[in-house]
Amino acid sequence: MTLNSPLPMNTKQEKLEAFGRLLDIMDDLREKCPWDQKQTLQSLRHLTLEETYELSDAILQEDLQEIKKELGDVLLHLVFYAKIGSEKESFDIADVINSLNEKLIFRHPHIYGDTEVKDEEEVKQNWEKLKLKEGNKSILGGVPKSLPSLVKAYRIQDKVKGIGFEFHDAEDAWKKVDEEIKEFHAETDLDKKEQELGDVFFSLINYARISGINPDSALERTNLKFISRFQKMEKLAQEQDLKLADMSLEEMDVLWEKAKLLG
Repeated sequence: MTLNSPLPMNTKQEKLEAFGRLLDIMDDLREKCPWDQKQTLQSLRHLTLEETYELSDAILQEDLQEIKKELGDVLLHLVFYAKIGSEKESFDIADVINSLNEKLIFRHPHIYGDTEVKDEEEVKQNWEKLKLKEGNKSILGGVPKSLPSLVKAYRIQDKVKGIGFEFHDAEDAWKKVDEEIKEFHAETDLDKKEQELGDVFFSLINYARISGINPDSALERTNLKFISRFQKMEKLAQEQDLKLADMSLEEMDVLWEKAKLLG
């Protein structure tokens, strides 16, 4: 096997055995480890969010080995929650998976039934309609309240698109951006100006989504780029025995342009 050759993938049996081993380890940890014994659904929650963001970082960096590691951390939390559920005699991991299986089958009638679809868009529209049949009172009922604002806006827009509440194209969406920017600049009351700025953000996110751009990924890549360049600027200043806090904006701009040339 060469260094660049793909690794052999596990058989289905090997995958099942690996998952079974994880369940056995979880049982051992819950029984014997003082830290694991102490955990509750609530105490794990913030750790799960942290692990999810770490997975998100790895995905943005397209680091497959790091993605593998972070997926393991997230999977551990899912198994942990199911273990606690079984201790409360409410549900176990099999119930979780069976419930998921049934939901996937129900929401894919074009695979497991006689529904016909012509493209991905029809699949998404059917998905939202089927969710309403499952008891959701609103198309937006499944949007988590705790989602970050940018991601929440994207999900809201994507969901209402499922029933056809959508601009015809990106050009129409950009006209809305222009309209909101003008309203923002025209407003003088600070509270109302904040509301108008929210409308600008919402319309920009909508334009990006319709254009096929994930605004959260775009902004995070810009964040990472800014951090990298600013840290290079700090290093350049240090090499010249300068302190950024003592420099004028014009002087810092010179270092910023040099940092940009470094990549």
